[in-house]
Amino acid sequence: MLADYAVKVEESHGRRFPEPAHPYRNDFQRDRDRVIHARAFRRLEAKTQVFTRRYSDHFRNRLTHTIEVAQISRTIGAQLALNVDLVEALALVHDIGHPPFGHAGEKALDAAMRQHGLFFDHNLHALRIVEDFELRYAAFRGLNLTFEVREGIIKHSRDYRAEAYPELREYLLEQRPPLEAQLIDLTDEIAYDAADLDDGFEARLLTLEQMRAGVPVFERFYSEAERAYPQALEKLKFNEALKGMLDYFVGDLIRHTQDEIAAAQVRSVEDVRACPRRLAGFSPQADQERRAAKKFLYANLYSTAALDPEKDLAERVITDLFAFWMAHPEHLPVSYQEKARQEPLPRVVCDYLAGMTDNFIYEQYEKYCG
Repeated sequence: MLADYAVKVEESHGRRFPEPAHPYRNDFQRDRDRVIHARAFRRLEAKTQVFTRRYSDHFRNRLTHTIEVAQISRTIGAQLALNVDLVEALALVHDIGHPPFGHAGEKALDAAMRQHGLFFDHNLHALRIVEDFELRYAAFRGLNLTFEVREGIIKHSRDYRAEAYPELREYLLEQRPPLEAQLIDLTDEIAYDAADLDDGFEARLLTLEQMRAGVPVFERFYSEAERAYPQALEKLKFNEALKGMLDYFVGDLIRHTQDEIAAAQVRSVEDVRACPRRLAGFSPQADQERRAAKKFLYANLYSTAALDPEKDLAERVITDLFAFWMAHPEHLPVSYQEKARQEPLPRVVCDYLAGMTDNFIYEQYEKYCG
Protein backbone atom coordinates (compact mmCIF):
# COMPACT_ATOMS: atom_id res chain seq x y z
CA MET A 1 0.00 0.00 0.00
CA LEU A 2 1.40 3.37 -1.02
CA ALA A 3 1.00 6.49 1.09
CA ASP A 4 -1.10 9.32 -0.29
CA TYR A 5 2.08 11.35 -0.74
CA ALA A 6 3.88 8.61 -2.72
CA VAL A 7 4.29 8.84 -6.49
CA LYS A 8 1.75 6.58 -8.24
CA VAL A 9 3.12 5.04 -11.40
CA GLU A 10 -0.25 5.35 -13.12
CA GLU A 11 -0.04 9.13 -12.52
CA SER A 12 3.44 9.46 -14.03
CA HIS A 13 4.07 12.39 -16.36
CA GLY A 14 5.19 9.76 -18.83
CA ARG A 15 8.06 9.32 -21.25
CA ARG A 16 9.40 11.73 -23.81
CA PHE A 17 8.51 9.18 -26.50
CA PRO A 18 5.27 7.32 -25.72
CA GLU A 19 5.56 3.55 -25.55
CA PRO A 20 2.92 0.81 -25.15
CA ALA A 21 2.48 -0.59 -21.66
CA HIS A 22 4.48 -3.66 -20.76
CA PRO A 23 2.43 -6.77 -19.92
CA TYR A 24 4.03 -7.50 -16.52
CA ARG A 25 6.31 -4.58 -15.53
CA ASN A 26 5.21 -1.07 -14.60
CA ASP A 27 7.04 1.96 -15.99
CA PHE A 28 9.29 2.53 -12.97
CA GLN A 29 10.32 -1.12 -12.95
CA ARG A 30 11.17 -0.80 -16.63
CA ASP A 31 13.24 2.30 -15.88
CA ARG A 32 15.13 0.43 -13.17
CA ASP A 33 15.86 -2.40 -15.59
CA ARG A 34 16.95 -0.02 -18.35
CA VAL A 35 19.46 1.58 -15.99
CA ILE A 36 20.84 -1.80 -14.93
CA HIS A 37 21.35 -2.87 -18.54
CA ALA A 38 22.93 0.44 -19.62
CA ARG A 39 26.61 0.52 -20.63
CA ALA A 40 27.17 3.54 -18.39
CA PHE A 41 25.92 1.53 -15.41
CA ARG A 42 28.32 -1.33 -16.15
CA ARG A 43 31.21 1.11 -16.40
CA LEU A 44 30.70 2.09 -12.75
CA GLU A 45 32.42 -1.18 -11.83
CA ALA A 46 35.71 0.26 -13.09
CA LYS A 47 35.38 3.75 -11.62
CA THR A 48 37.00 4.77 -8.34
CA GLN A 49 34.85 5.54 -5.33
CA VAL A 50 37.61 6.57 -2.90
CA PHE A 51 40.33 3.92 -3.21
CA THR A 52 41.88 2.50 -6.33
CA ARG A 53 42.74 -1.18 -6.57
CA ARG A 54 46.27 -0.35 -5.43
CA TYR A 55 44.86 -0.82 -1.93
CA SER A 56 42.59 -3.83 -2.37
CA ASP A 57 40.08 -5.47 -4.70
CA HIS A 58 37.71 -5.64 -1.72
CA PHE A 59 37.09 -1.90 -1.50
CA ARG A 60 34.04 -0.15 -2.88
CA ASN A 61 33.92 1.09 -6.42
CA ARG A 62 31.14 3.22 -7.91
CA LEU A 63 29.06 0.15 -8.74
CA THR A 64 29.24 -1.57 -5.35
CA HIS A 65 28.57 1.77 -3.65
CA THR A 66 25.50 2.22 -5.87
CA ILE A 67 24.20 -1.23 -4.90
CA GLU A 68 24.58 -0.35 -1.21
CA VAL A 69 22.70 2.93 -1.72
CA ALA A 70 19.91 1.05 -3.51
CA GLN A 71 19.56 -1.42 -0.64
CA ILE A 72 19.34 1.31 2.00
CA SER A 73 16.96 3.36 -0.16
CA ARG A 74 14.59 0.45 -0.71
CA THR A 75 14.44 -0.21 3.04
CA ILE A 76 13.63 3.40 3.90
CA GLY A 77 11.23 3.83 0.97
CA ALA A 78 9.23 0.79 2.05
CA GLN A 79 8.97 2.01 5.66
CA LEU A 80 7.71 5.39 4.45
CA ALA A 81 5.21 3.67 2.11
CA LEU A 82 6.82 5.35 -0.90
CA ASN A 83 7.02 3.95 -4.41
CA VAL A 84 9.94 1.56 -3.94
CA ASP A 85 10.24 0.90 -7.69
CA LEU A 86 10.88 4.61 -8.27
CA VAL A 87 13.19 4.81 -5.24
CA GLU A 88 15.25 1.89 -6.55
CA ALA A 89 15.51 3.31 -10.07
CA LEU A 90 16.72 6.64 -8.69
CA ALA A 91 19.25 5.00 -6.36
CA LEU A 92 20.70 2.89 -9.17
CA VAL A 93 21.05 5.86 -11.54
CA HIS A 94 22.24 8.46 -9.03
CA ASP A 95 26.01 8.08 -9.72
CA ILE A 96 25.88 7.20 -13.40
CA GLY A 97 27.26 10.60 -14.41
CA HIS A 98 30.47 10.44 -12.38
CA PRO A 99 33.78 10.55 -14.30
CA PRO A 100 36.79 8.31 -13.61
CA PHE A 101 38.99 8.80 -10.53
CA GLY A 102 36.24 9.70 -8.06
CA HIS A 103 35.93 13.26 -6.78
CA ALA A 104 39.49 14.08 -7.86
CA GLY A 105 38.49 13.35 -11.45
CA GLU A 106 35.34 15.43 -11.18
CA LYS A 107 37.29 18.37 -9.77
CA ALA A 108 39.88 18.19 -12.55
CA LEU A 109 37.26 17.91 -15.28
CA ASP A 110 35.33 20.89 -13.91
CA ALA A 111 38.53 22.95 -13.75
CA ALA A 112 39.32 22.12 -17.39
CA MET A 113 35.81 23.14 -18.46
CA ARG A 114 35.91 26.42 -16.54
CA GLN A 115 38.88 27.52 -18.62
CA HIS A 116 36.38 27.61 -21.50
CA GLY A 117 33.60 29.34 -19.58
CA LEU A 118 31.74 26.07 -18.95
CA PHE A 119 31.49 23.63 -16.03
CA PHE A 120 30.98 19.96 -15.22
CA ASP A 121 28.06 18.75 -13.08
CA HIS A 122 27.76 14.98 -12.70
CA ASN A 123 23.96 15.15 -12.30
CA LEU A 124 23.53 17.09 -15.53
CA HIS A 125 25.94 14.73 -17.23
CA ALA A 126 23.87 11.79 -16.01
CA LEU A 127 20.84 13.35 -17.67
CA ARG A 128 22.78 13.63 -20.93
CA ILE A 129 23.70 9.96 -20.65
CA VAL A 130 20.14 8.71 -20.27
CA GLU A 131 18.72 11.20 -22.78
CA ASP A 132 21.28 10.91 -25.54
CA PHE A 133 24.43 8.81 -25.11
CA GLU A 134 22.91 5.39 -24.45
CA LEU A 135 21.97 3.80 -27.79
CA ARG A 136 19.87 0.69 -27.27
CA TYR A 137 16.60 1.33 -29.07
CA ALA A 138 15.71 1.82 -32.72
CA ALA A 139 12.85 4.23 -32.01
CA PHE A 140 14.75 6.88 -30.01
CA ARG A 141 18.11 7.94 -28.56
CA GLY A 142 18.76 7.40 -24.88
CA LEU A 143 16.79 5.26 -22.46
CA ASN A 144 13.49 7.19 -22.71
CA LEU A 145 13.05 7.14 -18.94
CA THR A 146 9.94 8.49 -17.25
CA PHE A 147 9.76 12.13 -16.26
CA GLU A 148 9.98 11.26 -12.55
CA VAL A 149 13.29 9.42 -12.95
CA ARG A 150 14.79 12.14 -15.14
CA GLU A 151 13.62 14.79 -12.67
CA GLY A 152 15.12 12.85 -9.77
CA ILE A 153 18.46 12.52 -11.54
CA ILE A 154 18.99 16.27 -11.45
CA LYS A 155 17.04 17.24 -8.33
CA HIS A 156 17.86 14.49 -5.80
CA SER A 157 20.83 16.32 -4.31
CA ARG A 158 20.26 20.02 -5.05
CA ASP A 159 17.86 22.59 -6.38
CA TYR A 160 18.44 24.38 -9.69
CA ARG A 161 17.17 27.92 -10.34
CA ALA A 162 15.02 28.15 -13.46
CA GLU A 163 16.60 31.44 -14.54
CA ALA A 164 20.10 29.96 -14.37
CA TYR A 165 19.18 26.67 -16.09
CA PRO A 166 16.52 27.47 -18.70
CA GLU A 167 17.25 24.16 -20.47
CA LEU A 168 15.86 22.35 -17.40
CA ARG A 169 12.59 24.26 -17.09
CA GLU A 170 10.48 21.19 -17.86
CA TYR A 171 11.60 19.65 -14.56
CA LEU A 172 9.52 21.94 -12.33
CA LEU A 173 12.56 23.67 -10.87
CA GLU A 174 10.44 25.97 -8.74
CA GLN A 175 9.04 22.94 -6.87
CA ARG A 176 10.51 20.38 -4.51
CA PRO A 177 11.07 16.88 -5.91
CA PRO A 178 8.93 13.98 -4.64
CA LEU A 179 10.01 12.22 -1.45
CA GLU A 180 11.32 9.28 -3.48
CA ALA A 181 13.97 11.60 -4.93
CA GLN A 182 14.58 13.53 -1.70
CA LEU A 183 15.74 10.33 -0.02
CA ILE A 184 18.59 9.55 -2.38
CA ASP A 185 21.16 12.15 -1.36
CA LEU A 186 20.62 11.18 2.29
CA THR A 187 20.90 7.44 1.71
CA ASP A 188 24.00 8.13 -0.40
CA GLU A 189 25.65 9.77 2.59
CA ILE A 190 24.55 7.05 5.02
CA ALA A 191 26.15 4.51 2.70
CA TYR A 192 29.44 6.26 2.09
CA ASP A 193 30.01 7.43 5.67
CA ALA A 194 29.96 3.84 6.92
CA ALA A 195 31.70 2.41 3.85
CA ASP A 196 34.54 4.92 3.89
CA LEU A 197 35.21 4.31 7.57
CA ASP A 198 35.28 0.60 6.74
CA ASP A 199 37.57 0.92 3.73
CA GLY A 200 39.76 3.51 5.42
CA PHE A 201 40.30 1.14 8.36
CA GLU A 202 41.03 -1.79 6.04
CA ALA A 203 43.51 0.38 4.09
CA ARG A 204 45.21 1.24 7.39
CA LEU A 205 44.75 4.93 6.71
CA LEU A 206 42.42 5.24 9.70
CA THR A 207 43.05 3.71 13.10
CA LEU A 208 40.47 2.46 15.53
CA GLU A 209 41.71 4.99 18.08
CA GLN A 210 41.22 7.84 15.59
CA MET A 211 37.65 6.81 14.81
CA ARG A 212 36.68 6.31 18.42
CA ALA A 213 38.04 9.74 19.31
CA GLY A 214 36.80 11.59 16.24
CA VAL A 215 33.42 10.05 15.40
CA PRO A 216 31.15 10.12 18.48
CA VAL A 217 28.42 8.01 16.90
CA PHE A 218 30.95 5.31 16.03
CA GLU A 219 32.40 5.39 19.54
CA ARG A 220 28.94 4.94 21.06
CA PHE A 221 28.24 1.78 19.09
CA TYR A 222 31.79 0.44 19.47
CA SER A 223 31.45 0.73 23.24
CA GLU A 224 28.17 -1.16 23.05
CA ALA A 225 29.87 -3.90 21.01
CA GLU A 226 32.70 -4.15 23.56
CA ARG A 227 30.18 -4.65 26.37
CA ALA A 228 28.14 -7.19 24.39
CA TYR A 229 31.10 -9.12 22.90
CA PRO A 230 34.13 -8.57 25.16
CA GLN A 231 35.97 -11.62 23.78
CA ALA A 232 35.31 -10.88 20.10
CA LEU A 233 38.06 -9.92 17.68
CA GLU A 234 38.64 -6.19 17.28
CA LYS A 235 37.53 -6.33 13.63
CA LEU A 236 34.24 -7.99 14.58
CA LYS A 237 33.52 -5.34 17.20
CA PHE A 238 34.38 -2.76 14.53
CA ASN A 239 31.84 -4.38 12.20
CA GLU A 240 29.19 -4.32 14.94
CA ALA A 241 29.83 -0.59 15.44
CA LEU A 242 29.39 0.14 11.74
CA LYS A 243 26.20 -1.92 11.67
CA GLY A 244 24.90 0.06 14.65
CA MET A 245 25.77 3.33 12.92
CA LEU A 246 23.95 2.33 9.75
CA ASP A 247 20.86 1.21 11.62
CA TYR A 248 20.85 4.36 13.72
CA PHE A 249 20.96 6.74 10.76
CA VAL A 250 18.44 4.72 8.75
CA GLY A 251 16.01 4.56 11.67
CA ASP A 252 16.41 8.25 12.44
CA LEU A 253 15.85 9.22 8.81
CA ILE A 254 12.63 7.18 8.73
CA ARG A 255 11.26 8.56 11.99
CA HIS A 256 12.21 12.19 11.41
CA THR A 257 10.87 12.20 7.86
CA GLN A 258 7.59 10.73 9.13
CA ASP A 259 7.43 13.53 11.73
CA GLU A 260 8.13 16.17 9.07
CA ILE A 261 5.44 14.76 6.79
CA ALA A 262 2.93 14.86 9.62
CA ALA A 263 3.93 18.39 10.70
CA ALA A 264 3.63 19.69 7.13
CA GLN A 265 0.25 17.93 6.77
CA VAL A 266 1.07 16.72 3.28
CA ARG A 267 -1.59 14.54 1.70
CA SER A 268 -0.36 14.24 -1.86
CA VAL A 269 2.65 14.49 -4.17
CA GLU A 270 1.45 17.99 -5.02
CA ASP A 271 1.68 18.94 -1.34
CA VAL A 272 5.26 17.60 -1.22
CA ARG A 273 6.16 19.58 -4.33
CA ALA A 274 4.60 22.77 -2.99
CA CYS A 275 6.34 22.55 0.38
CA PRO A 276 8.85 25.40 0.83
CA ARG A 277 11.51 22.96 2.09
CA ARG A 278 12.51 19.34 1.67
CA LEU A 279 10.77 17.03 4.10
CA ALA A 280 13.22 14.10 4.10
CA GLY A 281 15.95 14.57 6.65
CA PHE A 282 17.60 13.65 9.94
CA SER A 283 16.72 14.82 13.43
CA PRO A 284 18.92 17.65 14.80
CA GLN A 285 20.96 15.22 16.94
CA ALA A 286 21.51 12.69 14.16
CA ASP A 287 22.31 15.47 11.71
CA GLN A 288 24.96 16.82 14.07
CA GLU A 289 26.47 13.34 14.36
CA ARG A 290 26.34 12.89 10.59
CA ARG A 291 28.18 16.17 10.11
CA ALA A 292 30.81 15.14 12.64
CA ALA A 293 31.41 11.86 10.79
CA LYS A 294 31.65 13.67 7.47
CA LYS A 295 34.05 16.27 8.89
CA PHE A 296 36.23 13.48 10.30
CA LEU A 297 36.37 11.70 6.94
CA TYR A 298 37.35 14.87 5.09
CA ALA A 299 40.05 15.74 7.59
CA ASN A 300 41.52 12.27 8.10
CA LEU A 301 40.79 10.26 4.96
CA TYR A 302 39.82 12.26 1.88
CA SER A 303 42.57 14.82 2.57
CA THR A 304 45.25 12.39 3.71
CA ALA A 305 48.64 12.75 2.08
CA ALA A 306 48.62 9.02 1.32
CA LEU A 307 46.03 9.61 -1.41
CA ASP A 308 47.78 12.66 -2.90
CA PRO A 309 49.80 10.74 -5.54
CA GLU A 310 46.61 9.25 -7.00
CA LYS A 311 44.82 12.59 -6.90
CA ASP A 312 47.76 14.29 -8.62
CA LEU A 313 47.88 11.58 -11.27
CA ALA A 314 44.13 11.87 -11.86
CA GLU A 315 44.41 15.61 -12.32
CA ARG A 316 47.37 15.29 -14.71
CA VAL A 317 45.72 12.58 -16.83
CA ILE A 318 42.44 14.45 -17.24
CA THR A 319 44.06 17.86 -17.75
CA ASP A 320 46.54 16.61 -20.34
CA LEU A 321 44.01 14.53 -22.28
CA PHE A 322 41.51 17.39 -22.29
CA ALA A 323 44.16 19.73 -23.70
CA PHE A 324 45.24 17.14 -26.26
CA TRP A 325 41.77 16.59 -27.73
CA MET A 326 41.04 20.32 -27.70
CA ALA A 327 44.15 20.78 -29.86
CA HIS A 328 43.62 17.61 -31.93
CA PRO A 329 39.89 16.86 -32.21
CA GLU A 330 40.64 14.69 -35.23
CA HIS A 331 41.87 12.05 -32.77
CA LEU A 332 38.47 11.81 -31.10
CA PRO A 333 36.26 8.84 -32.06
CA VAL A 334 34.22 9.55 -35.20
CA SER A 335 30.95 9.78 -33.26
CA TYR A 336 32.41 12.52 -31.05
CA GLN A 337 33.85 14.35 -34.04
CA GLU A 338 30.34 14.42 -35.47
CA LYS A 339 28.96 15.75 -32.18
CA ALA A 340 31.59 18.50 -32.23
CA ARG A 341 29.97 19.88 -35.38
CA GLN A 342 26.79 20.53 -33.42
CA GLU A 343 28.00 21.25 -29.87
CA PRO A 344 30.96 23.17 -28.37
CA LEU A 345 34.15 21.15 -28.56
CA PRO A 346 34.93 21.50 -24.82
CA ARG A 347 31.58 19.92 -23.97
CA VAL A 348 32.20 17.05 -26.38
CA VAL A 349 35.68 16.38 -24.99
CA CYS A 350 34.26 16.54 -21.48
CA ASP A 351 31.54 14.04 -22.38
CA TYR A 352 34.12 11.63 -23.80
CA LEU A 353 36.39 11.85 -20.75
CA ALA A 354 33.54 11.60 -18.24
CA GLY A 355 32.34 8.33 -19.73
CA MET A 356 35.69 6.58 -19.39
CA THR A 357 36.63 4.00 -16.81
CA ASP A 358 39.84 4.33 -14.82
CA ASN A 359 41.44 1.59 -16.93
CA PHE A 360 40.47 3.05 -20.29
CA ILE A 361 41.56 6.59 -19.50
CA TYR A 362 45.02 5.28 -18.52
CA GLU A 363 45.21 3.52 -21.90
CA GLN A 364 44.31 6.75 -23.69
CA TYR A 365 46.86 8.66 -21.67
CA GLU A 366 49.62 6.24 -22.61
CA LYS A 367 48.54 6.38 -26.25
CA TYR A 368 48.31 10.13 -26.69
CA CYS A 369 50.41 11.67 -23.93
CA GLY A 370 53.20 9.17 -23.54
